[in-house]
Amino acid sequence: MKPQSAKAKGRKLQQLVVKDLLDTFIHLSDDDIRSTSMGAQGEDVIMSNAARQAIPFSFEAKNQERVNIWSSIEQARSNTPHGSHPAVVFKKNNEEPQIVIQWKVFLKLLNPIKDNAESIKLLQQMAINLSEIANNLK
Repeated sequence: MKPQSAKAKGRKLQQLVVKDLLDTFIHLSDDDIRSTSMGAQGEDVIMSNAARQAIPFSFEAKNQERVNIWSSIEQARSNTPHGSHPAVVFKKNNEEPQIVIQWKVFLKLLNPIKDNAESIKLLQQMAINLSEIANNLK
């Protein structure tokens, strides 16, 4: 495949990722999520702060027949900003896109309440402390 064709294929997947994210997160606009130019350093999908709040992932898109998944994961990790999780979106001809994320991140997506339990305990303790402070001020 010619380099120009390969870049066009990659660009097409990046644009699909952007379109799907915008279709899913309807409160975001074209200014919040956009595809980078091919060959640009960093993330394949650029997101505003508002988008990053809703979508805490950094996307690396690979539209290839054969993907070296480990080097793709490393590339995604190296481009991931603090507070986000690396995600590799990959696709080949006549197949639907797939995604690779860290196992623990996947588990959090399945059961976000488990993480919230620790936060709830912390908030409950803060409420008790504030109540005690208020009582001492009386």
